[in-house]
Amino acid sequence: MKIAMAQLNYHIGHFEHNMNKMLEALQTAKEQGADIVVFGELAVTGYPPRDFLEFNDFINQSEAAVVKLAEAAEGIAVVVGAPSRNPVVEGKDLFNTAFFLYEGKVLHKQHKALLPTYDVFDEYRYFEPATEFKVVEFKGRRIALSVCEDIWNVGNENPLYTICPLDEMQDQKPDFILNLSASPFNFEHADNRVNVLKANVARYHVPMFYVNHVGSQTELIFDGGSIVMSPNGNVFDEMPFFEECVRTYNLADVWQGKEHREQPSTKIALIHDALVMGIRDYFGKLGLKRAILGLSGGIDSAVVAVLAQRALGSANVRVLLMPSQFSSDHSINDARTLAQTINIQYDTIYIEDVFKSFEAALKTQFAGTKPEITEENIQARIRGMLLMAMSNKFGSILLNTSNKSEVAVGYGTLYGDMAGGLAVLGDVYKTEVYELARYINKDAEVIPNNSLVKPPSAELRPDQKDSDSLPPYDILDKVLYQYIEKRIGPKELIAMGFDEALVRRVLRLVNINEFKRAQMPPVLRVSSKSFGIGRRMPIVGRYLS
Repeated sequence: MKIAMAQLNYHIGHFEHNMNKMLEALQTAKEQGADIVVFGELAVTGYPPRDFLEFNDFINQSEAAVVKLAEAAEGIAVVVGAPSRNPVVEGKDLFNTAFFLYEGKVLHKQHKALLPTYDVFDEYRYFEPATEFKVVEFKGRRIALSVCEDIWNVGNENPLYTICPLDEMQDQKPDFILNLSASPFNFEHADNRVNVLKANVARYHVPMFYVNHVGSQTELIFDGGSIVMSPNGNVFDEMPFFEECVRTYNLADVWQGKEHREQPSTKIALIHDALVMGIRDYFGKLGLKRAILGLSGGIDSAVVAVLAQRALGSANVRVLLMPSQFSSDHSINDARTLAQTINIQYDTIYIEDVFKSFEAALKTQFAGTKPEITEENIQARIRGMLLMAMSNKFGSILLNTSNKSEVAVGYGTLYGDMAGGLAVLGDVYKTEVYELARYINKDAEVIPNNSLVKPPSAELRPDQKDSDSLPPYDILDKVLYQYIEKRIGPKELIAMGFDEALVRRVLRLVNINEFKRAQMPPVLRVSSKSFGIGRRMPIVGRYLS
């Protein structure tokens, strides 16, 4: 028997687009001699469809697509994920289902049992968990179907759940396992995924075919990396990251497979590729083409400019240089040099006169006060206003350049440098931004070296440096990582050796600036805990206050 895995980039709710992709992949699988072609979790609708699932018409369209796929399953079986209606009154209206289709018919349906409700997931909001588990027989083989999370409770060891779906099928003696997944990317996930699959085959002693999505759905990025696992624990094959792919495997070969895994990419290489895909798909799926951003000569905007150029092409990226009276000549030159190096359009608008007009307008009201952060914020908002004016006039989407360190502690100006349609670096710490820049420069100097070596500064007052307001980033980022990703509280952080005053200062800044993050654009997720849908904090909470 030959099994084809189709790792595809779906578009949520675009049934025609998704159907055409699957039909094309089905034909490729046929040409490769496959008996079965397998698509990902909720492939018909795209993942995650969220509250689209509450529309009856949306489910009707999904059901019609499943019928078309069944009709196309001539001489080849199709295994595909889609929502299905719950026929009983009790429980949720829908199941998250793996359909087994052949010769115009639905031969089998296996519903998802383990419905994650944590981090970016909220599946129990929509779906009823499975209570029945049966293998499907096809061409003399017994096949266990599973959906994503159902393989992540090996041996019922995950405390979030009370059942292990594959254990329920073990007595039926499946010959192999198909897992339909939509597993979002983070830079630590690839190794975790392989370890979970190894644990499954060690327990069940049969081959496993794990099919993942690829592509970006707003803030969620899917890396692909679909895996065929041999019963001996070897990775028989791992499909490419961040690429669509259809490959067919002979089941007999998989049984005694040797380890064949590409050299894993580094953390920074994965983040780079994920962000490029995130930008490209955000624009492509929304029907957008052009991006604009402010280019300051600093490291953050430089990295975003390069990522945007690689995602969208030089002709579709435009930058504004907006020097103030506090901007250094080398910052202006660095920005101009980068724009020329990557061949993107740049314009220079000096903001000093605009700022002075604000000072004049507010002269009476500000009489008797001294310049402080208000005047700095006015400059940031002038820049935001200019960028949004260009965005509106020329139909470009503003890319936000704030990094995770700044976003975490509120080191940014609402309606100024925090404006935008998409936050490219909002899940990348400042120290990681420098690593990204060095990765971009690995073959040639793309980002001017001066942008990497000069002290970071917003340049909103004379001789300003980020270190005037924040701890050094190499220290700050370690505290932030432990608090945000690892959910380590203040007492534990202090016990780990971090200075108590530093810990309380940093954590207070994180907590009191939740209101700013609530008004940010969507953040491309590359870590295990990003700001946005995966981290839900009260704006008015008093923890640590």
